[in-house]
Amino acid sequence: MTFDESVGTVADIAAGRFVLRPLRVSDAGLVALYASDARVAEATRSIPHPLPPGAVEAFIARAMSGETRGTIWAMDGAATGLSELLGVISLKPMDRGQSEVGFWVAPQMWNTGIASEAVSALVAANPLNDRTLFAEVFQDNPGSAKVLTNCGFEYLGDAETFSVARGARVPTWTYIRKLA
Repeated sequence: MTFDESVGTVADIAAGRFVLRPLRVSDAGLVALYASDARVAEATRSIPHPLPPGAVEAFIARAMSGETRGTIWAMDGAATGLSELLGVISLKPMDRGQSEVGFWVAPQMWNTGIASEAVSALVAANPLNDRTLFAEVFQDNPGSAKVLTNCGFEYLGDAETFSVARGARVPTWTYIRKLA
C-alpha cells in the first residue's frame, strides 16, 4: 500500500534505481533548475517559460499541502548515487477509477530509462487504486510516447492541448492503460 493512512501521507514507491517520494521544500532548487529549461517546459502543458519567480515554491507548497488534485512524487536517486531529484511524476484523478499520468525528467537523465522505471513503478503500485490510466504526449516528443508504450500503454487517439510554455495549442497522442 502506498498511502499511509496513519499519517495521511503518500509513502515512497520503489522504482529500481530510485524511489518515488513526496515533494519537499528542499527540492525547489533542482525543480527550478530543470523546469526552467525550455526543453522541459515546452514538453509539458503547464510549466511556463520563462519560469516566473516563486512558481516552483508555490507548486511544491500546493503539492505538500494536498491542495492539488492528485499526487505528485519526486524521482529521488540519492540512495543509489544518483541525483536527489531526477524528475517529477504525478497522478491526477479523473472520475470512475481513472487517473492521468504526467511526468518530466531532468534533461541529463534523458534516454537512461528513468522515465520508464518511474511510470512502471507507479503503474505497479497503483496508489489511487485506479482501473484505468491515461496519458498524453506532444506529437513532437516520440521519446515520451515510447516510455508509455514500454509501460503497457496503448495508443488511443490524437487530440490537442494548450502548452503554456509554447503559448499555443499542440497536437497530442493519447494513451490508455487498463489496470483492472
